[in-house]
Amino acid sequence: MRCTRCERPVCPDCRVEAAVGFQCVECVHEGRAAPARGPRTDYGGPVRADGALVTRWLIGANLAVWLLAWVGGDAVFWRLVMQGDAVAPGGQWYRMVTSVFLHEPTAFGILHIALNMWSLWILGPYVESALGRLRYLVLYLLAGIGGSALVMLTAPTQSVDGASGAIFGLLGAVIVIHRHRGFELGPIMAVLVVNLVATFSLGFIAWQAHIGGLVVGALLAAGFVHAPAAPVRRRDTVQAVAVVLVAALVAGVSLYAAAHVTG
Repeated sequence: MRCTRCERPVCPDCRVEAAVGFQCVECVHEGRAAPARGPRTDYGGPVRADGALVTRWLIGANLAVWLLAWVGGDAVFWRLVMQGDAVAPGGQWYRMVTSVFLHEPTAFGILHIALNMWSLWILGPYVESALGRLRYLVLYLLAGIGGSALVMLTAPTQSVDGASGAIFGLLGAVIVIHRHRGFELGPIMAVLVVNLVATFSLGFIAWQAHIGGLVVGALLAAGFVHAPAAPVRRRDTVQAVAVVLVAALVAGVSLYAAAHVTG
């Protein structure tokens, strides 16, 4: 017999009847001592009335940076774009983040940002409502930075901009969440395959940003969804460890790439 909260073995004489199954004495005491919590998403984030607020913030940030690049011209664009041989020797690490929000201030850039923001609006609210705002924001940013890290590692002289890496991270998260919830994976896998074919067949797309974002997003989502549902503090701890491990992986790739570029 196991506790329905922590899944540890429960002594038949010490078990406490719960609404579903039985709980151990430790979980009962923890539940009584813990402050009242509001409703939570499936993966631990507080439930919010507006499940797409962060998604709108991210779209607004992308539009603001694009407008800044449009007004400032090449001087601003080339200061914010991702380029490994500028990041490492010049210590301009901020480019790994700014490039995730940057799109070309050109006619093509309008199409670029329009497609990316449409994809963000399609995928973002679903992931945000499943994970909660903070976890969602962390996943989006780390996926984008992960794409930048792979660009610096494999193509340090290539200039890369756009939110595609972060959006591929959301795509990876959707696949992980769907699988965990037992949903049919066929449609979302078809979307992934189509995007990967486009990534590798069109010569002007930086595949490194897409693949880096996809891997980081999927890894982090796996850490979030497979953390134990109870007790709450244990789930939060496991999810925090997942963030640290994925961030350390991204940092390790970035530092190795920096040493390679400068050495």
